[in-house]
Amino acid sequence: MFIDYAKIYVKAGDGGDGCIAFRREKYVPKGGPSGGDGGYGGNIVITASKHIHTLLDFRYNHEYKAERGQHGMGSNMTGKTGSDCIVKVPVGTLIIDADSGEPLADMVDDQQSVIIAAGGKGGRGNTHFKSATNQAPRICEEGVKGEEKNLVLELKLIADVGLVGMPNAGKSTLLSRISAARPKIADYPFTTLKPQLGIVKVREQQSFVAADIPGLIEGAHLGKGLGTQFLRHIERTKLLLIMLDACSENLLADYHTLINELDSYGNGLESKPRIIVYTKSDLLTNGFKGLSKRTIKNTRTLLISAITGENLAELKQLLWEELHNTT
Repeated sequence: MFIDYAKIYVKAGDGGDGCIAFRREKYVPKGGPSGGDGGYGGNIVITASKHIHTLLDFRYNHEYKAERGQHGMGSNMTGKTGSDCIVKVPVGTLIIDADSGEPLADMVDDQQSVIIAAGGKGGRGNTHFKSATNQAPRICEEGVKGEEKNLVLELKLIADVGLVGMPNAGKSTLLSRISAARPKIADYPFTTLKPQLGIVKVREQQSFVAADIPGLIEGAHLGKGLGTQFLRHIERTKLLLIMLDACSENLLADYHTLINELDSYGNGLESKPRIIVYTKSDLLTNGFKGLSKRTIKNTRTLLISAITGENLAELKQLLWEELHNTT
């Protein structure tokens, strides 16, 4: 099951308390203070892993706590530091403070780690409080509490090309033809209910990752049709492939709907480079002109058929060239 959103609570370990102790030496009836410091509490460490692809585990486990530091001991022995709690998330996970809404970390690299909640400092033992006027102090410090936070985890897929289109525009079919991905394909709207990734090989040592998101409808940027949940998965892409059904009865309206949703959603989607492909050329019975150059301005276009394979090789090459120009 693909889960791309989760809320969790994390609590770093508290610092250990300082110790009140005195030396007990033979023939020394009144030894000085020897209470050790408490150990530091463990941290909450979040690590990105390329081997994890969903936030599913966080649906069943909402709380993560690190070990507290050990209390100080006699003979000036410092308590043991508490063990860290390692929380693994998929690469591409954005970590947000649920209370303030502030982004705390963006886990975009494999093995990237961040201390999201620091363990508390250990308290000082009574040794630290000895003075000329107090040779046998009976005071110590309590350990500092570890940080605790409510977090939101949002997974945003990392891909080079984002496939954008209306429901049933042929996005899943195209992804299945140009990559090894095998998304569900059917002739009804919203067949795709979760984002899909596919590695597209152009030639030896030339490949890129394409992301197919569920179809967009008018109002997607406001959350209609779960649009905002899907659109965030193409925020990291370098290039958008706008897919239009060549057999649509209102091609211009479809185009304006998609562009308006991208521009209204923002977060960088409005300024990403775009290529337009007209799909399902195999179903055309008459000639095809496409949108006017004035409408699409300087955007490159291509007529394809994922069923017959028409212009698919040209499309992969075009995408590779555009990606190379945008880096």
